[in-house]
Amino acid sequence: CSEMRVLITGGQGQLGRCLRQSLAKRPHATVTIWELGDHDISDPAAAQWVAELAPDVVINAAAWTNVDGAQANPQAAYAANTLAPKYLAEGCAACGAALLQVSTNEVFRGQPGVFYREYDPTDGGGSTYARSKLAAERAVAQLLNRLYIVRIAWLFGPGGNNFPTKIAAAADRNGSLRVVDDECGNPTYAPDVAEAMVQLVESGRYGSYHLVNDGWCSRYELACAVLEGSGRGHVPVTAIKSGDWVRPTTPPPHAVLLNEAGAALGIRLRPWQEAVAEYCRCELTAGGER
Repeated sequence: CSEMRVLITGGQGQLGRCLRQSLAKRPHATVTIWELGDHDISDPAAAQWVAELAPDVVINAAAWTNVDGAQANPQAAYAANTLAPKYLAEGCAACGAALLQVSTNEVFRGQPGVFYREYDPTDGGGSTYARSKLAAERAVAQLLNRLYIVRIAWLFGPGGNNFPTKIAAAADRNGSLRVVDDECGNPTYAPDVAEAMVQLVESGRYGSYHLVNDGWCSRYELACAVLEGSGRGHVPVTAIKSGDWVRPTTPPPHAVLLNEAGAALGIRLRPWQEAVAEYCRCELTAGGER
């Protein structure tokens, strides 16, 4: 492979760290990391910073991912999730770089019984977070042809504040759980999707992709798998409906993604059950959480 100069934004997040690990296995890759303390990519000057660095590809793993927090702070959410990608895209356009913009299953409304392909119409879902991420997709597409839009869902990985980690902690704290069974999606393991993203960038095949672990489940099914895999299978779990769990936002009930474009290139992620089992074994074993 020829030399590849990569800029990762959000390099300290659970996805960013895994991207760094995947790229470290590529001797041809030179990686630059930008963090918020060093480079605020929601500053319009980010476009000039990218142009001056002149990487071959920018992977934007930075985002405001607190969905309920975004609802309460829409201006900050749009700055992080929409304006920042726009400025990165402007910089990429100026220096000829490609951009990989990480997006979300929540750009789809998530109608029950519907499975979403890469080029199905998006409608921004119902939350500020979802609308800000869809706005980013549209903003970067207006500026770039050399563009990968990669939608993921239910991300979890080492060191992250994610659903499996919260489930294990709540089980230890409360001794029993109530989890919704009418919200469905694709668990996505950060080490797996990071490797898939690097493979995609190496392919040079631009476009929209759904890179999620194979299969799908409900939050209830995921919680049960986490408890079983982490030695907490004895903890009772009660299935409830979304209406029984009051929160500021309502997630899409069935924003289940199909990986067709990536699979056509040979880029697939293993079944979510295998990824969850590995994560639990390495990170969440009862009595030995990190």
